[in-house]
Amino acid sequence: MATIRIPTTMRSLTGNKGEVRVAGATVGEVLNNLEKAHPGMGARVFDDKGAVRRYVNVFLNDEDIRFLQELSTPVAEGDRITLIPAIAGG
Repeated sequence: MATIRIPTTMRSLTGNKGEVRVAGATVGEVLNNLEKAHPGMGARVFDDKGAVRRYVNVFLNDEDIRFLQELSTPVAEGDRITLIPAIAGG
């Protein structure tokens, strides 16, 4: 199981939990299982084609999955996934 760190803006979907534990062999499986456990999370993370939204950064431990194998990146027991939505401003 991996621990997923949930940003404050998405915690209403996880019962205000800052971290949840979810099973899966890849980052994609973990995120899909996150949606099953906490409906609504998938719409916040994935676009209509099933890719991670442009404005959501996903890190496995301290590595951006875009520089790994994206959603196919393997996840080991005890890994940490962090979701970071981009903040716009000016």
